[in-house]
This record gives sequence, C-alpha cells and structure tokens, in this order.
Amino acid sequence: MIRDSKGPDQDTPAEVPRISLLEQVTPLARQINCLDIDRIADVCVTKIPLVVGSRFASFYALDEANGILHLVKHNHPFPINKIVSVSQNPPSPMVMAVKSKSLILTGNIDTHTKPVIRRSQRTYAENYKTANCAIVPLVCHERVVGVLNLADKTAGASFGSEDIALIELFGQLIGASIGNIRLFEKIQRQATTDGLTGLMNHKTFYESLERELWRSRRHGGIISLVMADIDNLKQINDSHGHRAGDKVIKEVSQRIRECIRQVDLAARYGGDEFAIILPNTEIEAARIVCERIVETVSRYPVIYQRIQIPLSISVGVGQYGGDTNPEDITSRSDQALYHAKQSGKNTVRIFQAVKQA
Repeated sequence: MIRDSKGPDQDTPAEVPRISLLEQVTPLARQINCLDIDRIADVCVTKIPLVVGSRFASFYALDEANGILHLVKHNHPFPINKIVSVSQNPPSPMVMAVKSKSLILTGNIDTHTKPVIRRSQRTYAENYKTANCAIVPLVCHERVVGVLNLADKTAGASFGSEDIALIELFGQLIGASIGNIRLFEKIQRQATTDGLTGLMNHKTFYESLERELWRSRRHGGIISLVMADIDNLKQINDSHGHRAGDKVIKEVSQRIRECIRQVDLAARYGGDEFAIILPNTEIEAARIVCERIVETVSRYPVIYQRIQIPLSISVGVGQYGGDTNPEDITSRSDQALYHAKQSGKNTVRIFQAVKQA
C-alpha cells in the first residue's frame, strides 16, 4: 500500500478509526452471557440492530415440546405474530430456518430462491421498507432454541460480509446463553421435584407448606392438607416387580394432577405416599377434591405387560389455620389417612382440629 509522505504536522484530515469486530462484539457478548432471558432479548432487539444496521428485530424462543415459537421481544412499530407453529404448512421463513438450522440471509426476499419464500408466507410484508432480512436460528448443541429476525438494512443495501460475520457470531452466543438458561432451569427443577413423578419432592413440599402457612397468617386464610397413600403397593411390587410399582406410582400421580387446581401443590411425600396443599380451601371443598381423587384413581386399572393391575388410594384430609406448624398439620392429616386405611382403604377420612372452649 502506498502511503502519503506528508508528516503528521501537515494539514491533512485525520483518519477516523474504524471500530474492530472484536470491539463491537465484546461488550454485547458480556451482556448476552447471562441467565436472564429478558436481558438477552433486550440486547437482541435494541443493540444488535444498531451494530449490523437493521431497523427491525424480533426475538422468538422455541417451545420444542409443543412445537411453537413464542415472541419474547421486538422493536416493530406494527403488529407481528406472537406465536408461530413450526408445523405450519406452507412454512414461514422462520420455520424454514428452524427446520434447516441454517441462516436465511436475503438481499431481496421477493426474489430469493434458496429457499423460495412466497409473499403469502410473509403476513406483514407490506410493513417493511426494504426486501432484505436475516433470519437466524439460535442453536445450542445441535438443537434450535429460538430465532432472531433482523430486517430492513438501514442503508437500503444487503447485509455485507462483516454484518454476516457479526450476525452468525451473535447467533452462536445467544443460542449458547439460552441453552445455559434451560440447563439451569432443568437443574433447578431436578432439585425441587421428584424424579419419578415430576411432583414436588419432600423438601420442597415443606418449604411450600411453610410459605402457604405464612400467607394464611398474614391474610387470615386457611388451608387444607391432603395425605394420600396407594393401597397394596407392596403386594403389587411383590407380584409384578418394582417396575410395575413405579408405573403405578406414576399413573396415580398423573390422576391426582387431573383432580386438582393449578394453584394446588402436589408432592410425592414418600415411597407410595402423596401430600397435596389446597390453599384457601375449607374442609367441605377439600373433601369433594379427595373423593374425586379416590374415584379417579380407582376408575380403571393400569396395564403392565398386558396385565391389569387394579388401583385404589386411601386419603386423609384436614383444615388448618396459619397458626399451626407444618409438623402438626402433616401429623394430623396422616392420622386421618391411617383411619382411612383401617376403614377398608379406597376411602376418605377427615381430621379437623377442635378448639377448646
């Protein structure tokens, strides 16, 4: 390269230093590297567009179990899709990116051929000033976890090679961070739930019970506590093996879930015993819930290796105020459960504290 021979003291315009790729990425990479999905979303729609020169950005997270992309955040001044099914047909550009796990980068989306993207697949096409866009699948360990969309290059041109390098790098960083969030959430769930049933574990049950009692003391409410025990599980294990017993436990836990509200808290209290906290529930309403559980569990057998195994459950329940301690509550409802067992099983018994005159 031939340089000008003039010295620095001569009257020549100073060269404006160009910000390096590293200098653009480093501060945003630090912000992306976190366990806060809202913070990551904010970087996606407010800061990355400034770096790569796009007007609009939207960030979607993938619910893989249900096959749905959920809009987390966007900066569009007009409506965009809040949810997108990955099974839609014909697929939208986002769905194409999810299925191919490949960046879709277009200078002119109307004439793009790999893949072909029809205008009918772009619900809000008329809202954009240009026809260029980048659709970035966010991938972690070969699994798509979301999509970042960047549209309307501010200069009106296509995304350049440096833009593409930045977009791909940001996509990798965001995908890794979302993967870390999901791994952290999984570890948190494993620490608080029973591995076989997915219900709260014993430790989390007592933490939840203390929290509900504190609420009752603060707001003057009551709770009901259900203790339930699978009938004849030992005989099932002895006759059919522990795998059959595990299947029975899982099936009973699922049927219990079907009988309670979303605000109710179910736990696997022990091997074949369950506990259910019913917030703001008086004893008559709790009794109805318990009878529904007994009826639902016994309604039909579980099938294990083509063998029908009858199911039933015994239940004890009591109503308590916030001034009662957790150990007394579980002990009293457990007494009611014992009476249900002694009364022939597959039934409900009630414990209700009687105040002294």
